[in-house]
Amino acid sequence: MIEFNGVSKNFGAARALDQFSLTVREGLVYGLIGPNGAGKTTAMSILATLQLPDAGTVTVDGRDVVREAGEVRGRIGYMPDFFGVYDDLRAAEYLEFFAAAYHIPAGRRSRLAAGLLELVDLPDKAGVYVDSLSRGMKQRLALARCLVHDPKVLILDEPASGLDPRARAEMKEIIRHLKQMDKTVLISSHILPELAEICDEVAIMDQGKLIACGTVAEITAFSRGARQMRIEVLDRVKELADYLATRPGVSDSHADGPTVQFIFSGEQAEQAELLQVIITAGWPVTEFGEVKRNLEEAFMAVTGGEVENDGGN
Repeated sequence: MIEFNGVSKNFGAARALDQFSLTVREGLVYGLIGPNGAGKTTAMSILATLQLPDAGTVTVDGRDVVREAGEVRGRIGYMPDFFGVYDDLRAAEYLEFFAAAYHIPAGRRSRLAAGLLELVDLPDKAGVYVDSLSRGMKQRLALARCLVHDPKVLILDEPASGLDPRARAEMKEIIRHLKQMDKTVLISSHILPELAEICDEVAIMDQGKLIACGTVAEITAFSRGARQMRIEVLDRVKELADYLATRPGVSDSHADGPTVQFIFSGEQAEQAELLQVIITAGWPVTEFGEVKRNLEEAFMAVTGGEVENDGGN
């Protein structure tokens, strides 16, 4: 459904995307995450036909976003991280205005607007001026605007940004409903626990490149060949942490009570060999195994940084 193939994009000396490739299959809710400046917003802007790639191709439903931009726009709904609303319009009028822009026949516009307001749980706000709506309501109205032409693909850039917990929960429920409507949804967010709840698959970006992708379970179990390990011993815990820090493939080794936790990037055979070395060296091991990460921990292990808004890149 969505295909990035070797896409690069520069802004002066800064490279926002660097040979970025990603495939999003039809009907998925797909999460795009990455640290500040990773390239998420740039990728979404190119997908939405608002920017041109310097190299590579992007297609939506088999249509090239450069050569067939008009056809692509008919298949996508784009909700940027910063959007404008017309404060002097009522909510229903706002949707009818965009329906007219998409050449929806006049006789269908009011029914369409009413249906969309019902979808985003704003049916009682049809006659309310947009400027009097809360931020969460404006976000939902903006999402309804993306749906006026019944697109196959929705591109949502930080749709929950600045929302309170209740408004974020409402947005999650709407996205789940869109999946039930067979929409393909590409969504970026820095609220990783919520992405883990609603996304079928996720991709991690860093410095304009794809670092890892797969289901949430796959990403959290194994990221960039590194696993979070835990070993418990009866004594000499700090000594073991220091020793592990000298071993190849080991990083971030630290003592935590009776255990040592560390990141290990070796293969399974090397992991078994490491355990044997520790036992042979005399440490009384009582437990050894992998710590299952959540999505945020996997993100930190892969990128070594914090989760932040993209800031336009």
